[in-house]
Amino acid sequence: MIKKKKNQTKSLPNNGLRILFADDEPTLQEIMHVELTEMGHQATVCPDGITACAALDMNSYDCMLVDLDMPGMNGIDVIKYAKDLNPAIEAIVLTGKSSLETAVAALRQGVFDYITKPCKLIELTAIFDRVREKISLNNQLKAMTRRLSAVEGEPEMVGNADGIENVRKLIRKVAVTNSTVLIRGETGTGKELAARAVHNQSPRAEQPFVAVNCGALPENLIESELFGHRKGAFTGADESRQGLFEVASGGTLFLDEVGELPKSMQAKLLRVLESGEVRRVGDNEPFKVDVRIVCATHRNLGEMVDEGDFREDLMYRINAFQIELPALSSRKNDIPELAMHLLKRFMPEAYAAGKPEECFTQEAMDELQSHTWPGNVRELANVIEHASILAEGLPIELETLPSQFASRGRSSKKLSFGPMTLKAIESQAIEESLERHNGDKQAAADELGVSIKTIYNRLNAPQLSVKRAA
Repeated sequence: MIKKKKNQTKSLPNNGLRILFADDEPTLQEIMHVELTEMGHQATVCPDGITACAALDMNSYDCMLVDLDMPGMNGIDVIKYAKDLNPAIEAIVLTGKSSLETAVAALRQGVFDYITKPCKLIELTAIFDRVREKISLNNQLKAMTRRLSAVEGEPEMVGNADGIENVRKLIRKVAVTNSTVLIRGETGTGKELAARAVHNQSPRAEQPFVAVNCGALPENLIESELFGHRKGAFTGADESRQGLFEVASGGTLFLDEVGELPKSMQAKLLRVLESGEVRRVGDNEPFKVDVRIVCATHRNLGEMVDEGDFREDLMYRINAFQIELPALSSRKNDIPELAMHLLKRFMPEAYAAGKPEECFTQEAMDELQSHTWPGNVRELANVIEHASILAEGLPIELETLPSQFASRGRSSKKLSFGPMTLKAIESQAIEESLERHNGDKQAAADELGVSIKTIYNRLNAPQLSVKRAA
């Protein structure tokens, strides 16, 4: 019989485990169902090994507490069956026989712990706490492995422009809460960096940060990736697998490009956000998750709602707090500092130099600051990496920048604004911009800061003779 200790501290529901209990004693079954539930766990109670295996076929569990001596199918056989379905499940053996042989046989099956009848609730609570800690550490390891394979450089927001200072202020405000955050900004502005900052400044900082690009997932695998699946749930599901909601347990799940989710998945995501429950593909029963959600998109979700491409209720649910990231073109004074920060990734000697003027020639920096940066910081990172490969040392010269920068710098040297009219100067600037962009009128307009209508007007002017590429 279980010995109950008065004033026993109950586990918090958010930290509850999914536990399968199997024992052929009816009284113990009833007691365990009540006590495990009161401890904050989700319990499935089975009277024998065959029923336990049937339950394992239907749902996934974090751990199992099984009696070794059951009629028909003993505890060791049940553990073997469970481990074949889900190697990550933790098994705790409960037996009335305190024999060395039984303990050794159980340990060989990868049993987490071994406890004899009658057991105390305080002993079970301690074991469950250790199971929960192991699961948490495994999740952190998975999240760290995922992060190391995806992260590019140190997660640091660089720059002093007003837009970036405002972003830092908003992050500090929202990080300490548990609110869902929506980060908006053009491609390459650093939305994942901002999401990491929210996580790192939050009470969840020591727990996993898991990032997933919703637009990069095949539609038929999105549900499995996010929510997990059990073995045999579909063709190719050779083993049970945790979803990213489980991997991020206790921490933050970053859903990048959330606007790319198909409508069917939008409905399922909304249900998870509203209920706090996830159901693995192939499972019958949902389970609670404790995850903070941060989303990001470069798209206008309001327009997508109007066009019927995004659920309005989901938009309001993920947009509890919004952070807008500025484009690099609006913070060009930050480019020297950003360029230095990026250069340190690729050239260790940049650490010793320390200052932008020692690492870039004035010509090179002028070209970097005059560029429109449609790809934002990500494009700048690519340019700096290109230059670091070609450079034979510091400082970085104009010639080591990608060809469009170097050719633009050479052409600018040839400019000679002698006695010319303002219209002639404008026409010459447009002509050179069109040449740099191979006739792309929109790109030329963006670079010069004028409307495309102005470009067409100048093209039709008699003084501008340029090869009109399509």
